Order: sequence, then structure tokens, then C-alpha cells
Amino acid sequence: MSNFLTSSIGKKFLMSISGIFLMMFIIVHLSINLLLIFDDSGDLFNQGAHFMATNPAIKIMEPVLALGFLVHIIWSLIVSFQNLKARPIGYKQLNNSKSSSWASRNMLVLGSLIFVFLVMHIIQFFWKIKVTGDPLLAHVVVGGEEMENTYALVSSLFKASLIYSLIYVVGGVLLGLHLAHGFWSAFQTIGFANKIWLKRLQFVGTIFAIVIAIGFSVIPLYFQIKF
Repeated sequence: MSNFLTSSIGKKFLMSISGIFLMMFIIVHLSINLLLIFDDSGDLFNQGAHFMATNPAIKIMEPVLALGFLVHIIWSLIVSFQNLKARPIGYKQLNNSKSSSWASRNMLVLGSLIFVFLVMHIIQFFWKIKVTGDPLLAHVVVGGEEMENTYALVSSLFKASLIYSLIYVVGGVLLGLHLAHGFWSAFQTIGFANKIWLKRLQFVGTIFAIVIAIGFSVIPLYFQIKF
């Protein structure tokens, strides 16, 4: 088993499994975040955020999620550098733009930019909610239950700062580009590699990437345009 995990195929397998796990998290995270634009009172989003913060199963999944990010990032770096190292030196580089997408040739760059965006996101929201606190998080009562006003923290940033809103739009687009290749590539690595499945997965991956990119981008744009 240890030999498999340290092999090239094993590293790609771990990267694919962690990637699929993170894609499921992205779906849940986006679903909760979209509540921001469906209720300007903030009650729906506060209830969703409160559920995510207090549910025992979610609390157990938080360290698993963190581990998933670490595994995906570390293994992707290892695989990328191994691929670079394995390339012959001084060979005549062919134009492979027709046989592969721009995203597939720049997954490391896209992943690195998304990581920078993730760190910024953690500092702006997660760290304040979980560690330092913020005056905007003053408790409110929703449906007879007391909870932090997470809506005020998130919405105030997007309302007040065009720069941060645009950064989040760029982050959503980068994530979409990363997923456009990462979605079908992850399933291909775990066995869905024949031509029929590959075409289907590429199509579904493109739709998935577009939905995720638009979903995350529309939230800051909503607050900028409406408020």
C-alpha cells in the first residue's frame, strides 16, 4: 500500500480522490453562500451558517476538509514538479494547444492563484468567525434562536469594497477554469477512462465549472449592483 501511495499513479489517485471530495464541499459551500442573494434580511444565510457552525457532523468534517486541501495541494505540487523534471531537456517543444486545453496546461498556476484566494478568504471570514471575532458578528435572534450575524460580516465587505468584490469574481472564474479540467481528470484517474465516459465527463465538467464560476461571481456583483 505504501508503495502504491508513493508511486506516480498513487499520487495522482490521491489527488483525484481529494479533488472529488473538495468538489462536493464546493457544492455545499456555494449552496449556502447563494442564500446571501435570496434574502436581504440575512435570516436565511444566518440560519445556514449557524447550521454549518453547530452541526456535530460538520464539526467532525472540518479537520477532514483541511486534510483534503493539504493532500490535494501537496500532491499536486509533487506530481507537477515530477512531470517537469521528467521532461527531456532541450527538446523541440511542440504546439499542443489543439490537443489540450489552456486550463489543463496551467493547472499548477491556476491552483496556486486559487490557494492565494483561499488564504485571503480565510483571513476575511473564517478566521474572524472562528477565532478573533468581529463587531459585525453581534448576535441576532432568527426563528427564536440566537446566532452570530454572519450575513452582516460577509455582505458589508461586498457592499463597501469594489476591489474585494472584483477579487472574488476573479477567484470564482479561476476556480471554474481549474474545475473545467480537474472534474473530468479526477474521474478519469479513478477508472472512467474510455472514450464514451471521457466525452460525457468533459461535457459535465464544463457545465459544472460554468455553474460554479457564475455562482461564486454573482454574489459580490449582486451586492455591488443592488447596494
